[in-house]
Amino acid sequence: MANSNDNNNEVVTQIDSWYRIYKDSRCERLYDTIGLAYVPPSLDDPQTGVSSKDVKISPHVSARLYLPKITTDSSQKLPILVYYHGGALVLGSAFFNAYQRYLNILVAESNAIAISVEYRLAPEHDVPTIYEDCWTALQWVASHASEKFTSANEDPWLKNFGDFSRLSIIGDSAGGNIVYHMAMRAGREGGVNENVSINGSILVCPYLLVPLENIEQGISYKNWIIISPPSEAGLHSPMINPLAEKAPCLSGLACSRVLLCFAEKDEYIPREIGIEFVEGIKKSEWKGDLEFVEVEDEGHCFQLANPETEKSRDLIKRFASFIQLK
Repeated sequence: MANSNDNNNEVVTQIDSWYRIYKDSRCERLYDTIGLAYVPPSLDDPQTGVSSKDVKISPHVSARLYLPKITTDSSQKLPILVYYHGGALVLGSAFFNAYQRYLNILVAESNAIAISVEYRLAPEHDVPTIYEDCWTALQWVASHASEKFTSANEDPWLKNFGDFSRLSIIGDSAGGNIVYHMAMRAGREGGVNENVSINGSILVCPYLLVPLENIEQGISYKNWIIISPPSEAGLHSPMINPLAEKAPCLSGLACSRVLLCFAEKDEYIPREIGIEFVEGIKKSEWKGDLEFVEVEDEGHCFQLANPETEKSRDLIKRFASFIQLK
């Protein structure tokens, strides 16, 4: 007679070297294969001078905050960037070594305060829950703009140094998908709150899919079928396809500037998706400034794998310039 534990340990789904799901619904994330590990924050990064700390935003949402080395008047106000990590909505953490290293460099280059959001993941949680976590974090950041705001989890870095007229949201891969949905939700709700609007949105190799030849054979599509709500399991879903027939008009993007970055040799998100997305934004008659960057000879989210290369540095400088603008 088969042991019930043996049945529970049966793998029912495996997506490449990303994760496997067992019969008892457990999800095992295969981080060892891609060299990711949790690291603590640091109050003085030896390479950049950036300080970081962890905060609890709600029972389900936390974040790692980054503050650049303050070298001028302590009353100086700094741009704010809210960062959403990648990982196909299933993997990743704001507390991983790759993001700690990358955010330290980005914060130092842009001289901005960063809030790197730790949100719940699929498949244990559905995709709308992920978006809700990310909106909760964005609202928490924006709440610091109110002079009357007082809370047990108020953060002095944001309160004392944040310039809320320069609030940008940025994300890579799944984080780019989240940035798109945060900007669209802000459009529906008239801003993040009554005091704060999104200035700029940066989507880096965003996890978005549109009907292209062979797209349904790719790992990104197969992952979406597994984690999406049953009614959204396909390219008809505006959760994954911003150009779907039932997707809201892209003129609703609630930010004054958008920077889209794609990689020529992206193995997960073909560059053609970026081209179609750009055309969709243009056709929507959205009124903001749109930049499209395609980095030659690079793969998916290359800037995270090694932020010290020349192309990574150039891209980070471009992000920094974008973040600094009003």
